[in-house]
Amino acid sequence: MVQALPERASAVVIGGGVIGASVAYHLAKLGWSEVVLLERRQFACGTSWHAAGLVGTMRASESHARLCEYSMRLIHELEEETGQSTGFRRVGSLSIAHSEVRFEELKRVAAMNNAFGVTRVDIVGVEEMRSLYPLLEPRGLLGGSWVAQDGHASPVDVVTAFIKGARQHGATCLEGVKVLDIHRSNGRVSGVATDHGDIRAEFVANAAGLWSRDLGRLAGVNVPLHACEHYYAHTEKLDDLPADLPVMRDYDRCAYYREDAGSLLVGAFEPNAIALPMEAIPEDFCFDELPGHAEEQLMPVLEDAMERVPMLKNVGWRRFFCGPESFTPDDQFHVGEAPELRNFYVACGLNSVGIQTSGGIGKACAEWMHAGHPPLDLWGNDIRRMYSFQGTTRYLRERVSETLGLLYANHYPFRQYETARHVRHSPIHERLAAQNACFGEAAGWERPNWFAPEGVEPRYRYSFGKQNWFEYSAAEHRAAREGVALFDQSSFSKYLIQGNDACKVLQRICTADVDVEPGRIVYTHWLNARGGIEADLTVTRLAENRYMVVSGAAVTNRDLDWLSRHVPDDAHCVFTDITAAWAVLGVMGPGSRALLEQITSADLSSDAFPFATTRDVEIGCAVGRAFRVSYVGELGWELYVPSDQARHAYDVLMEAGAGHGLVPAGMHALDSCRIEKKFVHFGHDIADEDTPVEAGMRFVCHFDKPVQFIGRDAVLAQIDAGKREKRLVQFLLQDPDAMLYHHEPILRDGLTVGYLTSGNYGHTLGGSVGLGYVRCEDGVDADYIASGSWQIDVAGVPIAATASLRALYDPRGERARS
Repeated sequence: MVQALPERASAVVIGGGVIGASVAYHLAKLGWSEVVLLERRQFACGTSWHAAGLVGTMRASESHARLCEYSMRLIHELEEETGQSTGFRRVGSLSIAHSEVRFEELKRVAAMNNAFGVTRVDIVGVEEMRSLYPLLEPRGLLGGSWVAQDGHASPVDVVTAFIKGARQHGATCLEGVKVLDIHRSNGRVSGVATDHGDIRAEFVANAAGLWSRDLGRLAGVNVPLHACEHYYAHTEKLDDLPADLPVMRDYDRCAYYREDAGSLLVGAFEPNAIALPMEAIPEDFCFDELPGHAEEQLMPVLEDAMERVPMLKNVGWRRFFCGPESFTPDDQFHVGEAPELRNFYVACGLNSVGIQTSGGIGKACAEWMHAGHPPLDLWGNDIRRMYSFQGTTRYLRERVSETLGLLYANHYPFRQYETARHVRHSPIHERLAAQNACFGEAAGWERPNWFAPEGVEPRYRYSFGKQNWFEYSAAEHRAAREGVALFDQSSFSKYLIQGNDACKVLQRICTADVDVEPGRIVYTHWLNARGGIEADLTVTRLAENRYMVVSGAAVTNRDLDWLSRHVPDDAHCVFTDITAAWAVLGVMGPGSRALLEQITSADLSSDAFPFATTRDVEIGCAVGRAFRVSYVGELGWELYVPSDQARHAYDVLMEAGAGHGLVPAGMHALDSCRIEKKFVHFGHDIADEDTPVEAGMRFVCHFDKPVQFIGRDAVLAQIDAGKREKRLVQFLLQDPDAMLYHHEPILRDGLTVGYLTSGNYGHTLGGSVGLGYVRCEDGVDADYIASGSWQIDVAGVPIAATASLRALYDPRGERARS
């Protein structure tokens, strides 16, 4: 018998699995009254009940590590708070390496997690591994990593504890209530329709697990996730199996192991997963399992497991389990407010880390709903990162069959997805392919990352060292620095903002003064009220009431959502996404002026065409706009050409460029150039928890303009506080063979003071270059930098580095203005 539904709620949380239960618990704990949790069948009956229950804290980012560390503490504390056991045991976790590549990855991950300061990860040798895990056959192993505080829990008991805790804090948690529709009014969620009646609500959280995509569609919200077959096996009860046996992960053999109620559970991360058609999950699915394809998906993993843990050869198996688990296009969970519908939040797509992340995600989602912004940097999980095409059935079924297995694959730098490709093409894609471009994907765009010489296959061969394309990209880099290079930058996000109030609106949103003469380009940030950076972009005034905004390829939805929130309803101002309308051809390098003077009649001298200005130009028969800006830090122009004329313009450039040594260049060379110049990358070097002051970009803030920008008071307060406890610093390794990527620890006088946010090779500077925030309570200034001995930890090896607050390459920015 279903308890009578309340007529209204402050928030309706849909989904009674571990994530929904955690969101409801945390909302109620924050003091929200009338929180209602709705479960279609029974609590934990979808995915949560058959989770492996691993609870670990070693993650690929500081935010994720903090979410998991909080989850671990909470799972333990819930027992005391509610009296409900969660089955949590702190037994430690061991990850093992069969190969040098895997061992290097474990060392890099250990170093970065130790720098996060959340958990302690130790690198262990073969003998110590055998001591930690007595069942292990160590033959062929090189070493591993050990996290003493990790453990495992009982998934159903964890859900039960969250439900009990939520009820103790006043939430109403109901089973047997199916949500049929999402009510909307004036762009905001207004409630839900269920098979037992309607509930009016100011907020709705979609934590429906496997059904989150379909539920999102009821609300007009894109929630890209899809279920795959996922497997594990249970041995018979083993009398001599230690109850405190650690969790073990064998990434190279796609397997994990844990003790489970006296038996050994062996789980698989299938390298070629089988995506489920949604009709394969019955409407009445409740604590069920699927028939699956164990012979092809599970048995190869078990055969390897018997070699690594020989006792498995002599035991009986009581269960081979196949259940549905949802995965996302990028192996990152979804959280946050949907851009399509105000006050509609999502918390789903956990990619097999639901139990160990449950407390953290529930807390983050609840605090986001409470405060209106995320409590920590979660851009990598923000639902706004997803595009509409990523929610299509074909895309998801192709992509998740790959992403499941990638969770245990080597996480090589620059690794590219192989499935669901060729969705978004630049107008000159075929021209670039004919020039032997090796394409990577960003936000669905196929972008040339590097170009292979004639006779060389344009295909990655991955490693943690200098990959097969290193020298080819170095040549492209040198062309941009010393000659002239052509970059396809068409994937830039582009927005047209126009109307009588366009200037006034942008003055409020932008930190810089954009009330400039038509034809001027302004580099600016968009800040939140806390002074954190929400966007990093350029604003170009095309006419009195018309502007073009250019931003990164991956942030379109984020930027448009920010505009929709901050353009007043009564303002005469509209904005339009015009990304697909324009191709962008970046002609960069000291030879760019001579090349372009050959094909256009425009005066390109610095007096006539100064830096940060734009004007119409002819490129052959094409008519476009030339923008004198540069992300590589050299003399150059970005040529904006209508998409239907882009191929012609490209052909004209390449024909004329033959006499100037024009080199087609890819995104790796572009990134190499920008990091030498200490140009930041949004999402890595700056995000909503970083301020312009901390990033060394105070120059983008114009405090004396007539309209006060959002975040102005927070930035001024930080300036008035005096000392800077956090500063973005550039580093150059003194060992030219060592490679930086991101998250490597920063050492000053042997002590960890931060970690890198991005890294690449600086071919002009002659070594790997990294950017990262250095923290010191006494302040980070030029004296602090100069007085320290600096090193970067690369896979556990400290390597001497030069540190600088200013760009080590062309610190005055003279080359781009020459």
